[in-house]
Amino acid sequence: MKTQTRCVVIGGGIAGCSTLYHLTQEGWADVVLVERDELTSGTTWHSAAQVTNFGMNQTMVGLKTHSINLYKELADDPEYPINYHHADGGIRLANTEAQMEGYRHFSSMARGMDVEFEVIDAQECARRHPLISTENLIGGLWDGQDGDIDPAQLCQALARRARKAGAEVYRNTPVTGLTQHKDDSWTVHTEHGDIDCEVVVNACGYRVNEVGAMMGVHHPVMSMEHQYFLTEEIPAIKEAGHRMPLLRCPISDYYSRQEKNGLLVGFYEQGCKTWGMDGIDPNFVNALCPDDLDRITDVLEGAFERMPALMEVGIHTVVNGPITYTIDGAPLVGPIPGKRNAFCIIGLRAGLGEGGGHGWLLAQQIVHGEACYDTWCLDPRRFTGHTNVELTALKAIEDYQNEFRFHFPNEHRPAGRYAKTTPLTPVLEAENAEFTVVNGWERAEYFKPSPDFHVTHSFKFDEAHDIVSTEVKAVQTAVGLAEVNGFNRIEITGSDRHRFLDRMICGAVTKRDGRVGLGYLLNHHGMIKGEATVANIPASDRGPDRVWYGSAAASEFHDMDWLNQHLRDDEDVQIKSLTNDQTILVLAGPNSRDVLSEVSRIDWSKDAFPWLSVRECFIGFAPATVMAVSFSGELAYEIHVPNANLYSAYRALRDAGKAHGMTLFGARAVESMRMEKGFLHWKADLITEFDPFETGLDRFVKLDKDFIGKEALLKRRESSPNRKLVTLKVDCADAAAHGGASVIQGSKIIGTVTSGDWGHRTDLNLAYAFVDPDQSNDGTAAVIDILGDLVPCTVIPPAPYDPDMSLPRG
Repeated sequence: MKTQTRCVVIGGGIAGCSTLYHLTQEGWADVVLVERDELTSGTTWHSAAQVTNFGMNQTMVGLKTHSINLYKELADDPEYPINYHHADGGIRLANTEAQMEGYRHFSSMARGMDVEFEVIDAQECARRHPLISTENLIGGLWDGQDGDIDPAQLCQALARRARKAGAEVYRNTPVTGLTQHKDDSWTVHTEHGDIDCEVVVNACGYRVNEVGAMMGVHHPVMSMEHQYFLTEEIPAIKEAGHRMPLLRCPISDYYSRQEKNGLLVGFYEQGCKTWGMDGIDPNFVNALCPDDLDRITDVLEGAFERMPALMEVGIHTVVNGPITYTIDGAPLVGPIPGKRNAFCIIGLRAGLGEGGGHGWLLAQQIVHGEACYDTWCLDPRRFTGHTNVELTALKAIEDYQNEFRFHFPNEHRPAGRYAKTTPLTPVLEAENAEFTVVNGWERAEYFKPSPDFHVTHSFKFDEAHDIVSTEVKAVQTAVGLAEVNGFNRIEITGSDRHRFLDRMICGAVTKRDGRVGLGYLLNHHGMIKGEATVANIPASDRGPDRVWYGSAAASEFHDMDWLNQHLRDDEDVQIKSLTNDQTILVLAGPNSRDVLSEVSRIDWSKDAFPWLSVRECFIGFAPATVMAVSFSGELAYEIHVPNANLYSAYRALRDAGKAHGMTLFGARAVESMRMEKGFLHWKADLITEFDPFETGLDRFVKLDKDFIGKEALLKRRESSPNRKLVTLKVDCADAAAHGGASVIQGSKIIGTVTSGDWGHRTDLNLAYAFVDPDQSNDGTAAVIDILGDLVPCTVIPPAPYDPDMSLPRG
């Protein structure tokens, strides 16, 4: 066995085999896979192994398309062909119009990735799948590339190709420990000796946290027992003359596919069961859980109604085995938070179908630092410290129970709520706040007219549309107050703090005390990595001269890792997170200065505290740090308050606001207002697939200084941009253009929507989209596929509301 290699992949299922193979494809031949037993002896061997193109976003569609193309290539390899039933086709059923709207949106989104789905009615569903009943059925989504594959053959084929490229695979080699050294390299300790390596990958399936514990980390991954059975031969299948399409049914929580001349039928029962929460038997290898068909009685009855042929056939085999879920159902593929040179590819509940693409994207991240797609939807750092075992289990159960039910816009499911709260959470709840969840934080979304008010989940504007409009109008004409909790706040101190930030940020970094600036961070490829406000706070009794670095709540672990990775030993810089210690109260609107003046004795006039200023003060008697910045586009102040003093500051502002027409507002009002102002959202409009010039951030780039990504950015400037971000006016009054929707001109897709919402101050339906550069000029006409309708749209100048920024300047 080798004692030195570039990368050790731990785990020999689809995740590990795919990663190993793709590392060799990206140019790393000196790589090793270690497996505690035989390849595929964990979850992979008993997988139902369905291979679909369907995904909830374009990254997922792209990686699944890669999987399908790779598997087809492997199946056609004359030297080592594998069994792959490619393009049997598959249907996702629907019994509500809202589900059909969702399928139309996903079809529009997939077209931007050169994937064609077809939305079909109930009769066409039955024509393509003659075993199903159309009772209580409206229609479905057809994926012509759907199929299934042999799990063991697939992994062996990937391992074989990896070996041919120089990789090595060590079976029956349990890992006993992991040691990281000062230079960030690793030693992987096994029962057969140690392997020193630059990079380690956790691909350990349901044993993910056994290896995680060796690194001192916990991953939000939980295993669920999952049952399917194989039927005896069904005459109608044998007589059909073609393979039956795959079926996924959110109505009755089951799926089926053809297996020989019978069916494989799997279930997502509501009375589901976690597995392995208290540890896993070391001898659980190539093993299953005891059968428990009583648990699936409820969903089995629905399956009988949908497919009456099941009532006439016997059960040949029952399989009950563990499959892994993460806290939001999507895999964790990428850097492990807080660790260097450590990656994971875990929580792959649909591992066989997606594994080819997951390994492809992970190998790119390991070798090149980024993948060809923005991978935030898979990034392990999208979850932070609140994701303990108990919370993960609650969310895994919820995701399992809703396996085939996609999330609607503004749908916030109930499991695991109140993971992160502030002293204001119960106060706002008493004010009838409806809450959304941001990185575990309960954040007010809007304020209901009554406690029993509920919206109908839909891709169209819902019943809260007019409520949001009222909140926006109050901010525009008087004053509004909102809590923004969880905002990522990093305190940077030391004499080299500005030199450090100057290297991290591609534009000018303000160094003046008491001033605030906005900057963008690039990766080494010259693409957008992050966005941050930088506030310079002079020394006081609250601390030394310091910078507050603020960014999106979701970026807490992401940004901390990125900053720490680029600290130099010769720099006097210290970094500390304040994210969980303070909360922002946003005071916005033309009367906001009057309210602020009543609760703080400092001079808040325009001359004394102009736009983009920061100062320490007291709100009433609560210590606070106030910034004159605005995400709403109105005169506004961010008031940063320690959580211990938050209620006191809130009470002072609320009491003072009564005389000035104060209204509470929520996150949906903020989203509407930021669209009107041309403000971009991290990981919606600001993604690693585009550089700052393509994103319209030219004014934030300073090419006469050095910064991370500059060399790559200059090289990119030598060629034409791939896409340009534009603002679109959408001629539609009943639905927003949701992220992923295709922008079309004639028969050609010219772009993809990143964000969309109604602008209540401008009375415009607005969208941002990356489009072909020659279609990015103001006045360019196109259409957007919104829920199956081709809706006219026009490119307009950004920031249709107060474009010269006169209002926040006061």
